[in-house]
Amino acid sequence: MTPAEPASLLECHASGGEEEDESPDEARASPEAGDGDPAAGPYVGQRFSTHDAAYEFYSGFARRRGFSIRRHRTEGKDGVGRGLTRRYFVCHRAGSAPAKPLAGAAQRNRTSLRCGCPAYMRICRVAAAPPEWRVTGFSDHHNHALLGQDEVRLLPAPRVISGADRDRILMFARAGISVQQMMRVMELEKCVEPGNLPFTEKDVRNLIQSFRKADHEDEDDDSIDLPGMCRNFKEKDPSFKFEFTRDANNSLQNIAWTYGASIQSYEMFGDAVVFDTTHRLSALDMALGIWVGLNNHGMPCFFACVLLRELNQESLSWALQVFLNFMNRKAPQTILTDQNMCLKEAIEKELPSTKHALCIWLIAVRFPSWFSANLVERYDDWNNEFNRLYNMDNTVSFDLGWNDMVNCYGLHGNRHIASLFASRNLWALPYLRGHFSAGLNASPAVSTSINSLIQRFLSAQTRLANFIEQVSDVIEYKDQVGEQETMQQNLQNISLKTASPIEGHAAAVLTAHAFSKLQDELVMAAHYTSFHIQESSFLVRHHTEVAGGCSVTWNQRKEHISCSCQLFESSGILCRHALCVLSTLNYFQIPDLYLPVRWRRIQPPHHKCLNGAPLPKGVASERVGALQSMVTALVSEAAKSNVRMDLATHEVSVLLSRIKQQPVSMHGSDENARRLH
Repeated sequence: MTPAEPASLLECHASGGEEEDESPDEARASPEAGDGDPAAGPYVGQRFSTHDAAYEFYSGFARRRGFSIRRHRTEGKDGVGRGLTRRYFVCHRAGSAPAKPLAGAAQRNRTSLRCGCPAYMRICRVAAAPPEWRVTGFSDHHNHALLGQDEVRLLPAPRVISGADRDRILMFARAGISVQQMMRVMELEKCVEPGNLPFTEKDVRNLIQSFRKADHEDEDDDSIDLPGMCRNFKEKDPSFKFEFTRDANNSLQNIAWTYGASIQSYEMFGDAVVFDTTHRLSALDMALGIWVGLNNHGMPCFFACVLLRELNQESLSWALQVFLNFMNRKAPQTILTDQNMCLKEAIEKELPSTKHALCIWLIAVRFPSWFSANLVERYDDWNNEFNRLYNMDNTVSFDLGWNDMVNCYGLHGNRHIASLFASRNLWALPYLRGHFSAGLNASPAVSTSINSLIQRFLSAQTRLANFIEQVSDVIEYKDQVGEQETMQQNLQNISLKTASPIEGHAAAVLTAHAFSKLQDELVMAAHYTSFHIQESSFLVRHHTEVAGGCSVTWNQRKEHISCSCQLFESSGILCRHALCVLSTLNYFQIPDLYLPVRWRRIQPPHHKCLNGAPLPKGVASERVGALQSMVTALVSEAAKSNVRMDLATHEVSVLLSRIKQQPVSMHGSDENARRLH
């Protein structure tokens, strides 16, 4: 049989003729039968239990060779009683492109790959006990170049999602895991290089979408009318805000919303924000973006969320514009995101005055899929070295250390390493010092708590008909948990570790979370020595060092202090070097400027404060916060003894009686204040 046979053979069958099957005697001349050695190619006489098994074998052979296959035609013999007796599998480039209709629906302007390739495999059913299929024709001659392994996997036939993989993908989707994360997990499970699964992200999205449509084909349209849900929710809570857009077909394109309490939290803690767009709401086939921050007790606080049909620059720009509208056009100082070029460009356009940084824990979650296969048992050592470099003091040391790390672990030419180094000014701490982040990039506990919040959002998709209400319940639950943890923090006895008056002062002003950070710096300050260089400059270094150190500048008249390490500018917590200088200068208290309001013992404003009633017009939330801070300090001090508690109870009772005698109106407030004194 010559390579030209397939064309004439197919023409013969197309006209009704029939090629005689090879006899069993001819088949025996081939190698011993069986379902085939996957390392070898097909041969005439090869046996298969089913035609699907033959297809899978030929498909695997084709994938290794660099092409794909498709089922070309099926035939029965004599048309009576025999059923399917013959099948043809051909190269994906066999035949010619089908003619396009001259008129009618618009056609995609796509060039056909078909070039009349003659490669094929023919199988015929043999009457045996049990019945089997044998290869009766095979040609591996191609009239086109074959593809590399990194290209052939993108062809349709090799992209097969097995039943086990399908079930696992759907389980991941129900858990709210993004498609990117699904791919990384399955690559690790199958021990394959990134991008070498037998299916692509698009295939996974199509699978999830098909099951979503099947699950909701009988569901009432009103049950997934998100704008309608938002309108209903706003009727119950006027402080609720939402915006949405529709496409040309009037289908929901984007929708974003927030709550009154979230807007007020943003007023206090919106200086640094994480915008996480790495998750997808599979039930609605929309990308999920969540804005979160960190409150004064180190707990995540929700600001707003958005659902986007497409994660492109246009939709992300819309999301950022809406977020600013929700937050009264107040932009954050710093926004931390995932590596997303469209999002980077949208931030540059919509938030020009905001520092854009990459969230290290959104990057690090991909490290296992990026590096574990290459580094194998050295991966943990490399990860430790990366964390050491990440926390370097300066950019010069970081760059030198990075080159040493690349050389040590043989990572030259690794595209992920090259990409990380090229964008180091967006994620490495030495390059971000001086830009406030509230610690959002510093602690694994922060990423864990934020991920916990996001997972609760994703779980809300299990009942789409009540999605907005469920999200509200998630926020309310998180607020309650935060309040309980705050109460526990306030009831804990603070243990002072130094004899410095500064420590006692800070403990009375800062929350337990912020004080623990400052206390760590204060304890370390005892190991440092300051040298007075000139009138307002000090050099501070560890007592074991003989060179280097940090430069601290002190302005006594303005009580301004700054350090070259820029810890305060980055976190709002004064560094050990500045604390060392203050101790040297015999300061008993930290200047107010360096005890930021966002870290003080004040309760975050709430839309249901004052027993559910809004604040009277003219009462500033800052004044309420200051009063709450004093009350918290009062309770803390009074609880130290029965005598103190009795005194506080008596004095507060007297003060409360006098306050109740004052008029509620804000007019003449200054005069009333003078009467109180």
